[in-house]
Amino acid sequence: MGEQSFFPITNWSEDDKPREKLMLKGKSVLSDAELIAILIGSGSRNESAVALSKRILASVDSNLNALGKLSLAQLTQFKGIGEAKAIAIIAALELGRRRRAEEATELTKVTSSKIIFEIMQPIIGELPHEEFWVIYMNNSNKVIYKSQLSKGGITGTLVDVRLVYKMALEMGATALILCHNHPSGTLVPSDADKQITKKVKTAGESLEIKVLDHLIVTERSYFSFADEGLM
Repeated sequence: MGEQSFFPITNWSEDDKPREKLMLKGKSVLSDAELIAILIGSGSRNESAVALSKRILASVDSNLNALGKLSLAQLTQFKGIGEAKAIAIIAALELGRRRRAEEATELTKVTSSKIIFEIMQPIIGELPHEEFWVIYMNNSNKVIYKSQLSKGGITGTLVDVRLVYKMALEMGATALILCHNHPSGTLVPSDADKQITKKVKTAGESLEIKVLDHLIVTERSYFSFADEGLM
């Protein structure tokens, strides 16, 4: 009986590495591109599955939510992605979306502005630029999803009200809370902050989706429109 030869991981083909890495080290160590490479199985003659997956992700700025919105036709425009591979990507991302929705009963119930601050401060409280987020809730005031709506410079961001409610309808949300940070550390709402709050709240009335609050978050504290009677 001959000796069993050892084939080191450095000699594996790039297409095999994601699958082997998952088996040896677990799913959490894989990058988004490596997970997608497992889904599509193979690349093309001149491009590995991992390289192809990186190219697809780069087209949506590595945003999985944006990737999940690509159509079958858009995905098959990438060389090396046929209908079967495109369908595998679409199906996997749809499963992820449904999983998020089902996690609603396990997530935080909002009973005060402080809870929203505790959720969002680690995400945006110490950033050097401004980001605008929306926290979506069900009819039990449990958080079902939180989404970055926009990312801007030091002085502000742009907010598309249509995107706020597009996501709300997709997630089945009945209420939402607006949240953004002030990198300057000030907790005084600007005129723009007040205007966008009124604009989003008005837009939600016809859809029967309530805007419960708008928080301005800094590194150590927050300002609540609801607590201050500005809603």
